[in-house]
Amino acid sequence: MHFKLIITFVEDRKTDDVMEAAREAGATGATVINNARGEGLEESTTFFGLSLETQRDVLLFLVEEHMSRTIIEKIAEVAEFEENPGSGIAFQLDVEDAMGVTKQIAELSEAVEEQL
Repeated sequence: MHFKLIITFVEDRKTDDVMEAAREAGATGATVINNARGEGLEESTTFFGLSLETQRDVLLFLVEEHMSRTIIEKIAEVAEFEENPGSGIAFQLDVEDAMGVTKQIAELSEAVEEQL
């Protein structure tokens, strides 16, 4: 079984919604890193030297490769990335090897067979 790593940067107020949507689309779990910070094309707005940008969370989803496109599309839809530029991004990377996912492989095997 092959995996993809979906890395998502999302406004912290949308983290729970994104997690739920990803799970409904086939993700078996995620790692959340709170309070990330970043900049896009436009510089951050400040007020007396204090940043006015919203906090971001980084969500890491290790997903089966056949399910990855569906999951990342659902994440983008719920997080409204295209409708609200600057609200976050999601991208996926190939995973060469993974350890500690034996239980997930057993559960995912049936789901992947149904899709294929």
